[in-house]
Amino acid sequence: MPPATTTTPKIPSKSPTIRRILKEAQELSTSPSPFFLAAPLETDLFEWHFTLLGPPSSPFEGGLYHGRINLPPNYPLRPPNFRFLTPSGRFEVNREICLSISGHHEETWQPAWGIRTALVALRSFMETDVKGQLGGLEAGGEVRRRLAGESKGWVCGGGCPLGAGVGRKNEEVMGEHVKLCEEMGVGEGGEGEKVPGELKMGWRDEMGEGKGKGKEGEEESDGEETARLAEGFVQTTTGQGQGVMLPPLPQTELERVEREPTPHPEVGGRRQPTQYERVMGIQRRPPPPRRSWEEEGVPVWLDRLIIAVAVLLIAAVARVLLG
Repeated sequence: MPPATTTTPKIPSKSPTIRRILKEAQELSTSPSPFFLAAPLETDLFEWHFTLLGPPSSPFEGGLYHGRINLPPNYPLRPPNFRFLTPSGRFEVNREICLSISGHHEETWQPAWGIRTALVALRSFMETDVKGQLGGLEAGGEVRRRLAGESKGWVCGGGCPLGAGVGRKNEEVMGEHVKLCEEMGVGEGGEGEKVPGELKMGWRDEMGEGKGKGKEGEEESDGEETARLAEGFVQTTTGQGQGVMLPPLPQTELERVEREPTPHPEVGGRRQPTQYERVMGIQRRPPPPRRSWEEEGVPVWLDRLIIAVAVLLIAAVARVLLG
């Protein structure tokens, strides 16, 4: 199946988004996992290809599943989109998958997550039940095992950046990658990589299309915040390639509410707290009420004026009496 055509986003080469993408690519290269590999196209950093090994003790065990990743122009403020190109019996071929906290609204994605976290999640989701979910396939175990065996000879014809390029089988590309991991001392410890408990899977065409679109201008213009996110993604491996668990990050929640301002309606003449203030526990003090002159007392300048006028009157009366 030919890959869908994509338009390369026009983004400055020194933008925080580009720095973030390059940093993730470097991290995946220097701290690889023997269970998946991913890399961007040389001509388009926003399009990646990936191949992952099927989870063990499942009908997908031994299978090699290839797919594409599309990054939005404002990544990592919006999640990457995935599509499997290799038949698996679990996911529809060439249908976009989005990852989020809720599974329905992509604005709940945490920018501190990255492509590695998403790949670990996708591999884990292969073992979950379909339960009638659109885009999921209810194939039997025998079918999935057969597809897992056939997947080793699957070839990507879409300018794949993995291995030596187009025309190579999944088995060849993944075999070289596993050998490289062994030479770097990365072994089965990578199975320790965990999926954040709140991370869920959804289908791109089922998500609320009206959600979050009005915020893109704000997010793209917020260069300072995007720059922080470019440096702040969570690395899910240590220097030795050992997996570590990703706990929920309160800071990313604060970053999210900072870039998604809420209106400040007044109820009973009082300003309501923002979402950021509620998360931080900030209690905004109401402005002090204006007091009348009777409550505040006579201003100092008025006292001095009265004294000056009284002095002038006394001087005038004295002149008349002595004159």
